[in-house]
Amino acid sequence: MARAVAAYGHQVEIQTTDRAMTDAEKALYASPVVDRGVTIHVHKQGMPATLAVSWPLARALDKAIPAADVVHIHSLYLFHVWYAARVARKAGKPYLLRPHGTLDPFLWQRHRLRKSVIELAFQDRVIDHAAALHWTAAEEMELAAPYSRGAKGIVVPNGIDIGDYAALPALGEFFAKHPNLAGTKPVLFLSRLNFKKGLDVLIPAFRKALDADPALRLVIAGPDDGYEATARALVSQHKLDDATVWLGMLSGRDKLAAFVDCALFALPSWSENFGIAIVEAMACAAPVVISDRVNIWREIEGAGAGLVSPPDIDAVAAHILLLANDPARAKRMGAAGRKLATERYDWAKIGAQLETIYREIVGA
Repeated sequence: MARAVAAYGHQVEIQTTDRAMTDAEKALYASPVVDRGVTIHVHKQGMPATLAVSWPLARALDKAIPAADVVHIHSLYLFHVWYAARVARKAGKPYLLRPHGTLDPFLWQRHRLRKSVIELAFQDRVIDHAAALHWTAAEEMELAAPYSRGAKGIVVPNGIDIGDYAALPALGEFFAKHPNLAGTKPVLFLSRLNFKKGLDVLIPAFRKALDADPALRLVIAGPDDGYEATARALVSQHKLDDATVWLGMLSGRDKLAAFVDCALFALPSWSENFGIAIVEAMACAAPVVISDRVNIWREIEGAGAGLVSPPDIDAVAAHILLLANDPARAKRMGAAGRKLATERYDWAKIGAQLETIYREIVGA
């Protein structure tokens, strides 16, 4: 997002912490890094880690925010949210606040007592003083309405660099690298292995689909985010070990090849404020099976780019079978998804939307 705005000639910098970074990433960002016009400053996180407290970040914000025209604060309930908003108010600088799904009813109720304390301490005040709340889908804004305190909302989606998807891997490249999948119909899950991603729906749904079509295979790719052990236990519980392939983190050409060769991409999440992996799949012309808890489901269903249902085992199983056994329909949906990704989710176009919003906020 920052690069998309910088491409229009603006000076953009990111101030963040090393929260959840690997040692290699920490070493990479030991000093400021300039990436395609964006200067990235990474500061050491301290304690308590739950709030991602970082006094080095606070000192950097004391200098950076007064020199900025507009501030874009990401997430809620963390130290940097309180501190950045505090400095911005003191310096008379407007700020946008992006909740990143934290006001979705499914997530809002989690750890409610702790969040209530933070809301009283600073979060409500931060929302009240924001120039606007930034949502990535109209559905996200609608769902969060009971908790957004009547704040003004703007909708700007996440995006992809569509040029990265211009020359896709050839059909069969993924199968060549994973010959154990040759001749099968892979159902691809590619996302963080997290409790909200719907693996507790997808795995039993796949069991039902496999009983009807033994050529199906479940391919699970993505980094562990606290749920891999549970997911593996579910796979074993449903006697799917022989029909499941675990690939871990996929990136670059390997990820694109998986999208190209899969029979379909599945993400029946319980909560998804956007779902960038879905847009990546569509850019590769993969038909998608998603839940109606993915906040861009209306756009996808309207474009004819995938099948949508509640996160329900029987419904997801039926949609898997429908696409896996109707290649013509799957191909049409894949083409519609690629068109949607190109026209709606290209960072170059989104950067222009953000620039317009920043100008309006600064002008106001």
